[in-house]
Amino acid sequence: MARIAGIDLPKNKRVIIGLTSIFGIGRTTSKKILDRTGISYDKKVGELTDDEVNQIRNIITSEIKVEGALKSEVQANIKRLMDIGSNRGKRHRRGLPVRGQRTKTNARTRKGKRKTVAGKKKAASKK
Repeated sequence: MARIAGIDLPKNKRVIIGLTSIFGIGRTTSKKILDRTGISYDKKVGELTDDEVNQIRNIITSEIKVEGALKSEVQANIKRLMDIGSNRGKRHRRGLPVRGQRTKTNARTRKGKRKTVAGKKKAASKK
């Protein structure tokens, strides 16, 4: 079992895909790491030797910001936006989409579950 940056990599997946289970590493970064170590993309995580795992671990710890450090940096950036009162910060504070998406329809992921507002009563008709 390969454990890198506090994450257990899935044994049955290819290395290039398995590395993406670490927060902060995508396909492109995964390819760069494997190119530098000389490990084949098609090799499964379970087939990696201890030496290969150590090579990958060394590159990730020394050069790439991942997991906790990256998450805290992202949160600090969002807090900075809110503190300076930018439009993006205000949208974060109100829980609305930040990057210009429409909110009349859609945007349920950011806005949360619908809050029903009671409609107006119709005026009673006279006979």
